[in-house]
Amino acid sequence: MAVSDRDEAQRGRIALPERTRSPWWELTRRVLMALGILVGTVLLVYFDRTGYNDNNDPANEISLIDAIYYTTVTLSTTGYGDIAPVSDTARLVNAFVITPARIGFLVLLIGTTLEVLASQGREMIRVSRWRRKMGQHVVVVGYGTKGRSAVETLLNNGFERDEIVVVDPSSGALAEAHADGLAVITGDATRRDVLRRAGVAKADQVIITTDRDDSNVLATLTVRQLSPDAYIVAAVREHENAPLMRQSGADSVITSSDAVGRLLGLSTVSPMLGTVMEDLLSYGEGLEVAERELLVAEVGKQPQTLPDQVIAVVRDERVYRYFDPVVALLARGDRLIVVRPAKELPWAPRPGTHDEDLASDAD
Repeated sequence: MAVSDRDEAQRGRIALPERTRSPWWELTRRVLMALGILVGTVLLVYFDRTGYNDNNDPANEISLIDAIYYTTVTLSTTGYGDIAPVSDTARLVNAFVITPARIGFLVLLIGTTLEVLASQGREMIRVSRWRRKMGQHVVVVGYGTKGRSAVETLLNNGFERDEIVVVDPSSGALAEAHADGLAVITGDATRRDVLRRAGVAKADQVIITTDRDDSNVLATLTVRQLSPDAYIVAAVREHENAPLMRQSGADSVITSSDAVGRLLGLSTVSPMLGTVMEDLLSYGEGLEVAERELLVAEVGKQPQTLPDQVIAVVRDERVYRYFDPVVALLARGDRLIVVRPAKELPWAPRPGTHDEDLASDAD
């Protein structure tokens, strides 16, 4: 995975999403405000110049240059004392107008530096808090089309944004992931230090979906070395690379080219079948494929007799098709893979979504 010099400089950096204005916009705004205070104070002093005394000028005349000089030494708190307000009006203006302006001017000058330091401190605190919260999270390697679709599916199925960490070397992916409210580790996922920053050792699941099979294989090997227990789902572009991906430590391998080709073929042979398959892969409408726990009332029944369309049963960490004799009768601890309505309808219930008694919770 080739990276630019800019991306190389950002390698391994943790970047949490934050909505901020452009730093140039902030700097321009502060400079304009400081100039506004400066010009306003100069005009204020010059228009009330008769109320000031210049100890270095026998004629005691305050010129525009004198007003500029007085304003700069006053706002900067230098205060040489050679020009001073003598009238009551000038003194009141200094007390209630120029003094607050001086404070505002100093805040603008010093505040810019302090804000930079404070923002760095805040970022360090945010990263520290984020690290403490990390655990049982999902790491998504690669934030291209497949990575974004995977994240969208996770979010649609109950995951929170702060439970997902993206790893990608591209500055474009950094911007897109931040726009989606996700934490990003900028760097190459084949490097151990980058994956450590992503908290792979504590991650529950890792999704690997870069654009190159060799990078996916190397990333899988590195993830498996750092986290022997994480569930790794990896994508490969070519079918012949799937066995190598499994040997590298992936628990599940998705062949993207084969899946797309199969869907295209089905849509050609049977357009209606292609429509149904697309419906199953979409979220929020029509049909969906989901995994749910077995209910107490369903223990001892056959999978075909349930209101849901059961297509597989998970038992002892193995997946059995619904017609397999091993799962002819459902038992406690089973989980069901079902096809069900994406949204419950009066004539199409969704068992397992109404706080029913679960077989896994029963004594």
